[in-house]
Amino acid sequence: MYKSTTADVKRERKKSMYLRELSAFIDTIAEEQPAVREVYLSRLELSADGGICYLYFAAIAPVNAEQPSAEERYVHALDILKLYRPSLRKALAHGLQARYTPELMFLFDEKREKLDRINELLDKVGQELGNREN
Repeated sequence: MYKSTTADVKRERKKSMYLRELSAFIDTIAEEQPAVREVYLSRLELSADGGICYLYFAAIAPVNAEQPSAEERYVHALDILKLYRPSLRKALAHGLQARYTPELMFLFDEKREKLDRINELLDKVGQELGNREN
């Protein structure tokens, strides 16, 4: 059985604080930038040394086929988020008052995209099974 060490607990606490702070800052950016409203921060990972913070973004699923795909909306929002990277990092440094502030890397969350597709397929199967029973 896995036992968590003090270092693991501190790392998870730091990730949680980063996620909370960065989500709030990104929400503020989304008020001004409509493209950023289309994406949300789904998860966050830290590099082994804590020097890089990987921010994984997912996009709200398109309602119909005419809308751009989730990844296309992420790419559009990424251009805007890159402009705000220094401000995000500075706000994170001031908000947490940590000794070091990690570099921020923006990535598309493919895991979330796969999970959404699996859930969509399961919903379809459930509907078909429900229709057969009636």
